[in-house]
Amino acid sequence: MIENNDLQARIRNGLLSFPVTPFGSDGRFAPGPFAAHLEWLSAYPVAGLIVAGGTGEMFSLTPSEIVDVVKTAKAACPGQPIISGCGYGTQMACELAQEIEAAGGDGILLLPHYLVGAPQDGIEAHIRAVCNATRMGVIVYNRGQSRVSAQTIARLADDCPNLIGFKDGTGDIDTVRRVTLKMGDRLSYIGGMPTHELFAQAYRGAGMPTYSSAVFNFVPETALKFHKAFTESDDATCEKMLADFYYPFAEIRDRKTGYAVSAIKAGVRLRGFETGPVRSPLTDLTDEEVEMMQELIKGVA
Repeated sequence: MIENNDLQARIRNGLLSFPVTPFGSDGRFAPGPFAAHLEWLSAYPVAGLIVAGGTGEMFSLTPSEIVDVVKTAKAACPGQPIISGCGYGTQMACELAQEIEAAGGDGILLLPHYLVGAPQDGIEAHIRAVCNATRMGVIVYNRGQSRVSAQTIARLADDCPNLIGFKDGTGDIDTVRRVTLKMGDRLSYIGGMPTHELFAQAYRGAGMPTYSSAVFNFVPETALKFHKAFTESDDATCEKMLADFYYPFAEIRDRKTGYAVSAIKAGVRLRGFETGPVRSPLTDLTDEEVEMMQELIKGVA
């Protein structure tokens, strides 16, 4: 397991990737195609892989499948930090974190708790319990029904040495700025909006120096080119890439709820990798939309 300080340093400025989770004809997790895709991606430099995350359909995976995903990723990408999605109710999240750690995971991305809204002190207790259940580094995903205040994050950071990161998928720049200003170098900060490249420049102004990229799954060269321009404050290149690729991609993604995952998986298939379909309740792109994706990829790959 990578030491938490080392993991935090690695993710502070580098690009993070969310690999998709392939399924076989029987509907089960397909480790062979997953490993093949990861081995292709491993030729491109990233700070770490977040497996079984949102793009990896964690919400449709069983706990044992999540553990299998982690084991496969560790074997396919030796030396690469493997961070796994983790979540659901407190007890399940604690047990899952321990199983991910036993499987060789280096850290977890704590996705929102399941279904119910909760008060701030309840969300704080949930995060604290998961941090206390594992030695791995924990990144809180501020999203959905699990939104935390700067004060909550500060208390958790004081109490939980292995809380290493804050990822935001709310678009609430006010809260993001309050957190980054209050916590400074205590945490690493990751932008986590769907297709975050569309928001990266705005988040940079709020103190978030990096983000996770879903499109890295199928156009890694493009994702790294944008990240390089972003880190160098080359806004002219960023804006050209937004106009030429990212906003056209978003037009396909926005055609139906859930396509933020489905379009990525379609892109991976178009690059020659087996992925299987998305699991319900998501749906796959139509043939017409796949053709749109193919034309878009031709322009950059």
